[in-house]
Amino acid sequence: MHARSRCAQHEIKGSFTIPDGLVMDPLAPTALAVSTEFMDRIGSGLTLLREHGKKVQKYVWKNKKFDILKKSWKSMVNVVLIDAKDTPSGSANGLYCKFKLGAESHKSKQLSKSKPSWCERFNLYLYDDSSLEVTVWHKGKQKTFMGRCVIDLSQLEKEKTHELWQELECGQGSLHMLITLSATARVMPLDSVPTTNGVQHVTPAEEKFSWYRLDNDWGQVGELSVTVYGAEGLSALGLSGKADAYCVLELDNSRMQTQTVPGTTDPMWNKSYTFAVNDVTSMLTITIKDESRINTMIDEVIGKISIPLLTIVNDEKTWFELDNKSKNPITKGSSPKIQLQMSIAWNPIKASFRLLSPKATKYTEKTPRTFSIPLIYGNLKFIKNVFSAIQYGNEHLKYVFEWESREKSAIGLGIWLVFWFFFRMWMTPLVIVLPFIYFWFTRSSSTTLVPLSQIDEDSGEEDMESAKDDKTIKTRLNELQDLTFTIKDGIDYVVSLLQRIKNLFKFAVPYLSFLVMTVLVVASIGLYLIPINYVFMAIGIYKFTRKYLNPDRVPNNDILDFISRIPDDKMLKQWRELRVPDSPFSRMGSTKSRR
Repeated sequence: MHARSRCAQHEIKGSFTIPDGLVMDPLAPTALAVSTEFMDRIGSGLTLLREHGKKVQKYVWKNKKFDILKKSWKSMVNVVLIDAKDTPSGSANGLYCKFKLGAESHKSKQLSKSKPSWCERFNLYLYDDSSLEVTVWHKGKQKTFMGRCVIDLSQLEKEKTHELWQELECGQGSLHMLITLSATARVMPLDSVPTTNGVQHVTPAEEKFSWYRLDNDWGQVGELSVTVYGAEGLSALGLSGKADAYCVLELDNSRMQTQTVPGTTDPMWNKSYTFAVNDVTSMLTITIKDESRINTMIDEVIGKISIPLLTIVNDEKTWFELDNKSKNPITKGSSPKIQLQMSIAWNPIKASFRLLSPKATKYTEKTPRTFSIPLIYGNLKFIKNVFSAIQYGNEHLKYVFEWESREKSAIGLGIWLVFWFFFRMWMTPLVIVLPFIYFWFTRSSSTTLVPLSQIDEDSGEEDMESAKDDKTIKTRLNELQDLTFTIKDGIDYVVSLLQRIKNLFKFAVPYLSFLVMTVLVVASIGLYLIPINYVFMAIGIYKFTRKYLNPDRVPNNDILDFISRIPDDKMLKQWRELRVPDSPFSRMGSTKSRR
């Protein structure tokens, strides 16, 4: 029946009579008669336009098909390629890998002498095929196959980062990788009303990480549970201003990712995750990104926050402000924030021993070298403050020793004598504890993490206004120049001091070196015969009574005055230049006189 109707249509089309002055467009999908003059004007324009339309239609259909497939993936696979081990010698340079999961493939960068490891991250989508194939290649004068490995992703636990050393087949060596599978795929909300039903925050078992439980794995010192409820005030770079937002949670090398909530400024994820804690001093980094193609290409971050584990308040559900500092903060949203609930349990004994081992290296952490004038200014100012504090302390000691204030000097002498009279060597750790006690009672609350609900908006705006500096550029440049010269002078003094001590040991001035050796031997004999308490009491009495013994003396530091007599490297070079080489005639005269 359908064949007959098609034939009938072709008969009707074939029996159509074209009027005079008109021509049939052969590229038209249906019978179209246009004027001959019109066709002559256009020429091949319709043909080019129609070909371009076919390409655009094909491109749109391809992207539409990709979006359909993208919405149907079962899980997202995050792969971090770290490095290779035990590969054939001489093949490290030019080594690269290819990943293939289903119809999707990725290629890593090539290794070089300046970059001996990859440390690259790849995101792949898991459909029906769960076999991840990794092939290793070497690019020299010609491309050489080095080996392959196949990883069955169905055997890996989801929502957990797996560290793998995968042996290569048909080759030699192994690959070091981190693989994380997400448990949920992209979801399309049925309505625009978010809900928190079905999500429950799980608190880690504190009994498992009690201080006396030392029989299990020492590599894991605790457990962190994080529940991400949602965010508010987000905005993207798109025309609509709405984001296809997803959340990435990172703790050291462990990485979790929520599902994507498309087309909203207030996404609700309602996901709970559990992390193994290997170091209690680590930070949980939460990053919100946009899944749209534009933001994915430029790796745009909507909001970010880093939370130290030691500042977490267990089972507290609260909002945290996201860091959205950029050149154009308007595009990031209006006061973006995220709602979290976190709980942590850790073994204090295991955590204490873990602090004595090397800190875990974050493989994908990028440390770009940036030239920031405000950062340089702050660092120079900090170094200047350190030098100023040392100078202030030295002047204050002189003030006490010279009895400028009799009350303070008398109190200082009494404390010095009492301390060294009762001091024993086992008290040394307690003396080191005293600065901690002082700063504990004088500490500020600025180092603690404050939730958004406890921040006063008015006070925050006042602090921002008070922090603004109305100094001109010329004033800032002058201050920067003064800071630079101050730090230069301080560094020159320290370098000169260290060079003098080095030259003292190298007998640059033999008399001074032998004098120090004699004093050290006498001091050693004195410490053997006299208790160290009485030695320091005598030194204190000498320091405090010099003013009365010699009222006209100039305040000084005995050790620094002695070191100032030793030449530094610059002075030694000048001494060598003062020597005039002997002439041949003077040498001959000296040899004759010896004869």
